[in-house]
Amino acid sequence: MKRIVVVGGGAGGLELVTKLGRKFGRKGKAHVTLIDKNTTHVWKPLLHEIAVGTMDEGVDAVSYRAHAFDNHYHFRIGTMADIDREAKQVVLTAMHDEDGQELLPETRIDYDILVLAMGSSSNDFNTPGVKDHCIFLDGPKQAHRFRNKLLGKFLRIQRVPGTRESVNVAIVGGGATGVELSAELHHAVAKFHAYGFDAIDNKNINVTLVEAGPRILPALPERISAAASRELAKLGVNIKLNTRIVSATAAGLETADDTTIKADLMVWAAGVKVTDALKNIGGIATNRINQVPVNSYLQIKNEANLFAIGDCAEFVQADGTRVPPRAQSAHQMADICFHNICTQLNGGTLKVFRYKDHGSLVSLSNYSTVGSLMGNLSRGTLFLEGRLARLVYVSLYRMHQVAIHGYIKTALVMLSGSINRWLKPKLKLH
Repeated sequence: MKRIVVVGGGAGGLELVTKLGRKFGRKGKAHVTLIDKNTTHVWKPLLHEIAVGTMDEGVDAVSYRAHAFDNHYHFRIGTMADIDREAKQVVLTAMHDEDGQELLPETRIDYDILVLAMGSSSNDFNTPGVKDHCIFLDGPKQAHRFRNKLLGKFLRIQRVPGTRESVNVAIVGGGATGVELSAELHHAVAKFHAYGFDAIDNKNINVTLVEAGPRILPALPERISAAASRELAKLGVNIKLNTRIVSATAAGLETADDTTIKADLMVWAAGVKVTDALKNIGGIATNRINQVPVNSYLQIKNEANLFAIGDCAEFVQADGTRVPPRAQSAHQMADICFHNICTQLNGGTLKVFRYKDHGSLVSLSNYSTVGSLMGNLSRGTLFLEGRLARLVYVSLYRMHQVAIHGYIKTALVMLSGSINRWLKPKLKLH
């Protein structure tokens, strides 16, 4: 029986292992295993909602173990330390509890086909002080940390009614994460006011969005960037363009022009890179942000049984550009990788990966959504804003849920979500 191992349970990795489990694991044609350092999956584009409490990850998170049982694959918790290419084994580091006691020793997992789908994290570009003073929204733990700090600041203001004290939040990076978090913060403050924080309103929060370039959302068309800037300005977000951060301290952010942006909470959302653990792992070459170069079939070069998908894969297109690190990229790569693994096991012709940009949408919480649809969704580029854009934005998450749950279960999840919105508070306060 062939052993297929997928490392990383992000958007692409979970969709891929779900398909593999349903096709091969169900009938015992292959032993399919997912490895991830976490026990649950959360769709990364929603982390900004978890950070401010407008989304409860306890309800929306997917348990890997339960999902593995339902979809006929196996789950192993752990962090990859190395790849033994000669022995065809993935090496996992030993696991310890919070007291330092060993839970699991170093483990080796055999594979015949290995897929790396480890995603990416924020890139601090080795800026001094950032790791010590800034929060990175790379996973639920960091989102929890931000929410707890925000709650603590609000409790202090609530304790002294009539105070003019404000919470200063600085967000570095004018990409989708920074823009969406800026808007979601103002949306959440209104809800805080309704849940006993009656001394809190939007005057008690100052959000500064810092971008090193000439405009926010630099990867999107200028029209979308301008629309998002207008909406954020209406909310009172202070946008600082052409501002490069050279260091972070406990008091705030230091810029290249020797000014200080004072902040109580700092979020770093500028740039991405793959975990340093993947750097030249198993003797496999990586680029400057630790991505693994792949060929047109998503195979790691010179290794027919090794694949890489999603943010950790460097795929150079025919025009010389690289496929961007987006959820839609991971989804498309998962589809092609699944086809090519099936082909390797059953025979046939490998399929070449061709990235199709379907556009991008950015949610400005309940205030607005802006973006564009491209490719086979419209002729040329279709600019969207408002309720229609919001509907399409939500549908992207629903498509991901369909990929990992199927249509019936996704419909039930949506129904459950509607009931929970009626039964439960609209804000997570713990």
